[in-house]
Amino acid sequence: MTVADVPVSVAVPRAARRRIPPGKIVKETLFYLAVVIVVLIALFPFYWILRTSLLSNTQVAAGVGGANGIIPSHLSGDAYKNVFTQGSFLTPLVNSIIVSLATTVVTIVVGSMAGYALARLHIRGAGAILAFILLAGFFPVLAMIGPLFLVLRYIGALNSIWPLIIVYLVYTLPIATWLLKNFFEQIPAELEDAALVDGATRLQTLWKVVIPVAVPAVFTAAILSFILAWNDFAFAVSFLTSTGHFTAPLAITTFGQSQFQTFYNLIDAAVVIISIPIALLVLFAQRRIVSGLTAGSFR
Repeated sequence: MTVADVPVSVAVPRAARRRIPPGKIVKETLFYLAVVIVVLIALFPFYWILRTSLLSNTQVAAGVGGANGIIPSHLSGDAYKNVFTQGSFLTPLVNSIIVSLATTVVTIVVGSMAGYALARLHIRGAGAILAFILLAGFFPVLAMIGPLFLVLRYIGALNSIWPLIIVYLVYTLPIATWLLKNFFEQIPAELEDAALVDGATRLQTLWKVVIPVAVPAVFTAAILSFILAWNDFAFAVSFLTSTGHFTAPLAITTFGQSQFQTFYNLIDAAVVIISIPIALLVLFAQRRIVSGLTAGSFR
């Protein structure tokens, strides 16, 4: 057998067939290097907050430098203990949990019914209604504070966490309604028709047939609603005055203040604490969030 009789795939060495052009190697190297640099720049503020939260009051008073450089020589968890013992941070955390969970429940109930009505019922001007809902979601929050403040003061509901449940619907309801409406449109109408033929009402069809099928979208809407309500600061600082009614983001402004110095380790410890629930929620539910956001993208 001569060399000419050997198949090309055997005659040509594998290394030669898989050889990557040097220019492509350089481009890929520069690309990944740029990605690493961007990621490091984006993550550095979070690292600095975590680092500062693990410093003692003495280290914070000493400032940055020496043993308190980028990587401190000594770390302490005193700031986290002081946040709860000196700052009474547990009450604001409970307030935020109550308001965020209640807002999420109301958003899912109202958003499901609104989204289902826009998706299935023949409502005249449904497109204009949806456009108005989305417009309300993009309306500047600061422009709403004045009128809402006057309304809450008139009905005597200022300085209470309960009106925030309704106020936060400004954040949560538009995106939940839009998301659920798009998903409901992808569900075959035959499922609902079968339930209606069997004697179910529209509401029974929604809760017993449609919602179980739309779990990814409902879960996504609930997560986004909880995050928006949990992170609010503008409405809380405008409508709450006593520390006993503060939510967690608002309570952070009362930490670390002394006559001569601001102890940023206490502030950053509180920031880390309120960030943990959101980080865990996104970390463990990211696939459901992505599937819920993309479920109604194709028609």
